[in-house]
Amino acid sequence: MHASLSLKQARRIALAAQGLDKVRPAAPVSARAVGRTFARLHLVQIDSVNVLSRSHYLPFFSRLGNYDRSILQRMAGTHPRRMMEYWAHEASFIRPEHFPDLLQWQSRKWVGAHAMDPELRSGVAQRVLTALSTGRALTAAELTARLGHIEDRSTDNWGWNWNAVKRVLEHLFEEGLVSAASRTDSFERRYTLTARVHAAAAAQTHSDTRQEPDAAAAMVRLIDAAAQAHGIGTLRCFADYFRSPQRAAAVAVDQLVDAGRLEPVTVAGWNRPLYRHTDAVLPQAATGRALLSPFDSLVFERRRLEELFGFHYRLEIYTPEAKRRYGYYVLPFLLRDGIVARVDLKADRATGSLLARASHAEPGAPADTAVELAEELQLMAEWLELDRIVVAPVGDLAAALGQAVAGLHPL
Repeated sequence: MHASLSLKQARRIALAAQGLDKVRPAAPVSARAVGRTFARLHLVQIDSVNVLSRSHYLPFFSRLGNYDRSILQRMAGTHPRRMMEYWAHEASFIRPEHFPDLLQWQSRKWVGAHAMDPELRSGVAQRVLTALSTGRALTAAELTARLGHIEDRSTDNWGWNWNAVKRVLEHLFEEGLVSAASRTDSFERRYTLTARVHAAAAAQTHSDTRQEPDAAAAMVRLIDAAAQAHGIGTLRCFADYFRSPQRAAAVAVDQLVDAGRLEPVTVAGWNRPLYRHTDAVLPQAATGRALLSPFDSLVFERRRLEELFGFHYRLEIYTPEAKRRYGYYVLPFLLRDGIVARVDLKADRATGSLLARASHAEPGAPADTAVELAEELQLMAEWLELDRIVVAPVGDLAAALGQAVAGLHPL
């Protein structure tokens, strides 16, 4: 007989697992608090869109409030590294201990140079690795300038205008031979040898007795981490977190059930096979409040989001403007145990304004939604060092939100 939970209980488990169930701490946010949050999430997705803030900064604001973004830069750029770049859900910052396991299971061949002539690819790769072995991390543009023009007649480039050096760099990144040492102000990767950013990779490089990786055990560890980050979910939820193959993930789920790490449960209204991680906590209440990045790990799996929270969400960045329903860069608004609204946000740095370009309430949103959202926008504006909030008269929540913003203390 499986344990039975209500949908609201399942929500609270999910929010607690993601660190979104409680009111943020009032004390200044320490580097340790940022590190604990990242350890809980296991990964944060990277995206180049900067209409509000780079996407990997937002999940920490959602959970911690006004924090110093340079903490993340130190975590990703100093030794020992507490976060590194690799493919996970998509391009992501990951916990370094996951890198060897992800290396066994990630396959993003479309981003690299697999369609290049093998002899050309091998030759360019050797020249790239030699250039990076000198010590200084280099961007693709710097490596291209150093190596000179390389003729590449292959056309399989996934729509990007990448030259041969960039394609080979991404190929080597996927293979785990090169990594990102840091990012430039324009968000370009500075590449270096992986052995310089990952201690285990360095040890393997200099070892005479390399151990053959156990791919099945790697998958169990990845699914266990994904289940911890979810608290409760389906096989599809857990597999999607690191974009793992579902067949291998299913075997790992069965092993974790046998090992007592996952418990099959039933949730009223969520009619799929579900599992609760044994470390998952069920709070008595959810009291948090947060604006969620479109790339936040709580909203990764859209089917789960709809089944668990009744919230239908699609990112409309790539939708023609005339066909957008809610806006360009729309953030869900979490209030207590529900996602109650969505707001299209833009940081207008030229005028020092946080623009709420459209604001929509969900059906049944509580009466204090506009007031709570206004306070959240004020906190975000302070974090982004913007001087004012401007609410456009678009959406069914806009009038109430504008009135609530007008009643706030000046920034």
